[in-house]
Amino acid sequence: MEELGRLSPEEMQAAKKHTVIVILDDVRSMHNVGAIFRTCDAFAVETLYLCGYTPAPPHRDIHKTALGAEETVTWRNFDTTIDAVNNAREAGYKILAVEQAHNSTPLNELNWKDEKVALVFGNEVTGVNDEVLAAADSCIEIPQWGSKHSLNISVSVGVVLWEMVRA
Repeated sequence: MEELGRLSPEEMQAAKKHTVIVILDDVRSMHNVGAIFRTCDAFAVETLYLCGYTPAPPHRDIHKTALGAEETVTWRNFDTTIDAVNNAREAGYKILAVEQAHNSTPLNELNWKDEKVALVFGNEVTGVNDEVLAAADSCIEIPQWGSKHSLNISVSVGVVLWEMVRA
């Protein structure tokens, strides 16, 4: 690991993070949650919020895909996603729901200037709930050209975080 320049878990926890919170709105799959922990670690996300019935560590199925990232990523549990959104907003974060919606901004047209952003990702089947969509400052969506117009949530998190941090 040392020859690859990777940080230890302790170094990762202390490292500078991007001012991004990832909020999971009733995500049901432990494997998706684990994969998202790993992605949040890869992109040095400030905090991961697990909301509603989204599973939380410790659990072997989360650990299986997180590969220890549940130990390096700061995370919090919230009873409801709206509580998490309100918490992020009170801390000065702009709330962006990642959802296919009318008047959403294509991800590639987003002008993100290292501002404090909370990204809300919804349930694998139903998406971001309506109350949270109404509370969001805006919606962004990943442009897609296939017939399904759907990506797995863990893939969506990776695509959006990459686009944001590379800017």
